[in-house]
Amino acid sequence: MNSPAITLDIEDGIAWLTLARPEKRNAVDPEFAFRLHELAEHCAADQAIRCVVLTGSGKFFCVGGDIDAFSAAGEDAEAAVGALARSFHAGIHRLATMEKPLVTAINGPAAGAGLSLAILGDIALAAASAHFTSAYSAVGLTPDGGASWWLPRLIGMRRAQEMILTNRRIGAEEAAAIGLVTRVVPDDALRTQASTVASALAKGPIRALARCRALLVESATADLSTQLDREAASIAESAGAAEGREGVAAFLAKRPPHFV
Repeated sequence: MNSPAITLDIEDGIAWLTLARPEKRNAVDPEFAFRLHELAEHCAADQAIRCVVLTGSGKFFCVGGDIDAFSAAGEDAEAAVGALARSFHAGIHRLATMEKPLVTAINGPAAGAGLSLAILGDIALAAASAHFTSAYSAVGLTPDGGASWWLPRLIGMRRAQEMILTNRRIGAEEAAAIGLVTRVVPDDALRTQASTVASALAKGPIRALARCRALLVESATADLSTQLDREAASIAESAGAAEGREGVAAFLAKRPPHFV
């Protein structure tokens, strides 16, 4: 039996999803895409999981689509790549919309679909050895995985245009400076720092964090009036929920809140 393309380990309420095709530099193929969606659904549904960390194995985070598989499809490439993209996107969408935070621990180079996965995190930690490349047009292709949606929102249209049209490589330090990732950490400290961040999030008000995730994404396309209405409804719902009551009680009692 083949090893899974992505592994799942659950520790103290944190789900660690590890891209596990190091011999292929964690490239995306149909089995990878199916597994990503399967595990994303599991993480979203399992109430014992309070935070998800996505990272890679080996020296690379993810180099994008498996070009060997694209080539092998021959005349059926349009149908094959379309099916792969739709399957991959199902996992991307679930991770982006699940009601719990996502941390990406980018252990090495990320390109193409790997770039899309890397920047998906609410908190994106990049190892110093990581770098980022769009890579699509270099092989005559166009973005997938939400890259064309996320990049303009994270780094602005001009930088997104340059990344996608010229495939300029962005180093880890520059990525942090322009907002592509949250911050850079030493390679040997990546897992420890990702664990620290994930643990803090997992102990936080998960329902409120879920509403924060949704508000931030919705703000990209909402007018001010609509967003103010959404914020009012959300903070009211949060105040009436157990997390909000606990947070207020803890503040008044001058003690740490207990959200778990």
